[in-house]
Amino acid sequence: MDYKKIIWSRSLRVRILGILSWVPDWIMVPLQYRIHTGRKLNLKNPKRFTEKLQVYKLKYRNPLMLRCTDKYEVRKVVEEMGLKDILIPLIGMYDTVEEINFENLPSQFVAKTTDGGGGNQVLICRNKERLDEESFRSTLRGWMSMPKSKNAGREWAYENGFPRRIIIEKLLESAGHNDLPDYKFFCFDGEVGFVYGIDGRNFGNGARLGIYTPDFEKMEVYRADEIVQSEPMHKPENYESMVILARCLSEGFPHVRVDLYNVDGRVYFGELTFYDGSGYMKYDPDDFDYEAGRMFDVSGF
Repeated sequence: MDYKKIIWSRSLRVRILGILSWVPDWIMVPLQYRIHTGRKLNLKNPKRFTEKLQVYKLKYRNPLMLRCTDKYEVRKVVEEMGLKDILIPLIGMYDTVEEINFENLPSQFVAKTTDGGGGNQVLICRNKERLDEESFRSTLRGWMSMPKSKNAGREWAYENGFPRRIIIEKLLESAGHNDLPDYKFFCFDGEVGFVYGIDGRNFGNGARLGIYTPDFEKMEVYRADEIVQSEPMHKPENYESMVILARCLSEGFPHVRVDLYNVDGRVYFGELTFYDGSGYMKYDPDDFDYEAGRMFDVSGF
């Protein structure tokens, strides 16, 4: 069942799930998994990667995850690890929209709320002269006024208790084009298991996703809900440095997705994600769900 085609409005879906916040996680998580995947969730003996992500939601509790899911706090975590150089330059952090001095902002920037996820609540400005200030502030006020309810996917780490804030960062762009390749390292206990390579963000049809081995060899595996990446992405010359960073950033977590950018040979940190796609994605072939699941040890939860 593709519920998004039935309830097309994201805000309405969030409100409906908010109304159901009283339903216990141990009931809601299997129900949502069934709705999204069409399968019964096996919590007693999970084999699939998508099943183990549900176990992760329900059972694993590491306080550090709470800091890592806030877009401002995670910057502090990365800095405490001695990796300040890979942080995207911060223009400012604001508790309210009124604190932002529009005139002092650079010509290009990215504004986002610290609790947005899945690419939501992100505003990209490529030319401030073409950006209406009142529209800009109105958009941010709308995001800031959204009610903070129970996480729709019952993803424990995102219920971190940090206040919603606004951060504005430098806009990253590669020389000569607007595309910003994104490398998402799926790590398990500090080791890279596989990688999503995403490109084509400058095309009107949306980003394209390919799945790669830890050595960045393209696999014949696809996400059923994503645009197929027909041509392999170029492997960056400093790719091994990215792998080392992914290992470092993921150490101590049974699983985390480490997102990195590589802009003209310089690596930047994107984010840490613990529940990719909330564990509702479908792979082609389906066997990859089991293959990835074998990398993820949840026996100790």
